[in-house]
Amino acid sequence: MDEQQLVATRRALHGVAESVIAGPQYRAHGTIRLSVCSGGFAGVAAPLRVQGTDLVGPDGRWPLDGTLRELGKAAGVEAGPPEGIYSDTSGVDLDEPLAVDPSSAALILGWFARGDAGLRAFEPESSPVLWPEHFDLGISVDEVNYGISPGDDGNPLPYAYVGPWTPHEGEFWNAPFGALRWASDLPDEAAVVGFFTEGRNRA
Repeated sequence: MDEQQLVATRRALHGVAESVIAGPQYRAHGTIRLSVCSGGFAGVAAPLRVQGTDLVGPDGRWPLDGTLRELGKAAGVEAGPPEGIYSDTSGVDLDEPLAVDPSSAALILGWFARGDAGLRAFEPESSPVLWPEHFDLGISVDEVNYGISPGDDGNPLPYAYVGPWTPHEGEFWNAPFGALRWASDLPDEAAVVGFFTEGRNRA
């Protein structure tokens, strides 16, 4: 996997999640929450979703190319991030050309699907949320965050994390926010559940 393509694709998907789905959804329905769906992710109240390398809505299907503004116009929404909710954004300008590599998109969206299944098996009473500000999927249980990230500026590759609200020390806690395990080390749902279970026991 080409890391530059992976990062560019993650950034583009983040921009679509934030400005084409979450922003319009927030303006219409008052929530920024997204969720993992078959083949991608969707708004919890908006009718738009990303499936593979396409944006899909009631009126059609559009490839994730061009710009966020053009995608929003095609889908019948005004593109733009949620206003006044958070400051740590995707950084993708509405008129910036998107770069989505199909293999990288499949890796990222497959990781979200594996992570969503793992989170639901780990904590059946919780509903994982894909948050548009950090583009990570997570739950909080007993003052511990459990989540799935497609990567970020500090950790460019996809990973899972356990983040206690109170800092912990020890070999298991290998990241500033708690514990991190690369997606490549968690090849299936059972491995994801195992990591979260160990994190809960140690926290």
